[in-house]
Amino acid sequence: MKVLSLVILASTFWLTADQQGQQAFRDGEYVLAAENFSNLMWKATALYRAGNFKQAQAVFARLDTAEAHYNRGNCLVFLGQYEDAVASYDRSLERRAGWQAAIDNRAIARARAELLKQTGGDLGDQTIGADEIVFDKTNKNGEETEVSGEQPMDASSMQALWLRKVQTRPADFLRAKFAYQQRFGEQQP
Repeated sequence: MKVLSLVILASTFWLTADQQGQQAFRDGEYVLAAENFSNLMWKATALYRAGNFKQAQAVFARLDTAEAHYNRGNCLVFLGQYEDAVASYDRSLERRAGWQAAIDNRAIARARAELLKQTGGDLGDQTIGADEIVFDKTNKNGEETEVSGEQPMDASSMQALWLRKVQTRPADFLRAKFAYQQRFGEQQP
């Protein structure tokens, strides 16, 4: 055991902080990756993947690129700060005009902000921001996992499946949610 830890220690000794962060990021150890990265974009991305949206948006705010403003907007949507998210998407679009993902996410953030204004902040059984963030996982061969079988799923099974498939983009998240509600007749807000 001591030999193995010396090998690991020696291998990390020769790696830069960003290389160690990259290795941790590839292994899905996003908190460790964020601690190691000195590159702010990678640090913020690792924090985002770890689900620490508050810290991630603060790091993205220190960068002035279209991608950083876009990602900060995504963090703010997950935190339920829709007005600030719209402003961040606007800054992203100033730097990269016509970016469809930013346009779509800005529209969603605007709609959520407007809904909050109309309802006085009361969303019924919904919460502001994201309930849970689940990143899509693939099998060891890099293939998407599929659900097999012809038997219909009950609501809780469908929700669990849906949450496993949710992508990090708010546009995809809400599009899938509304499509599910429309298909199965649930009331929309």
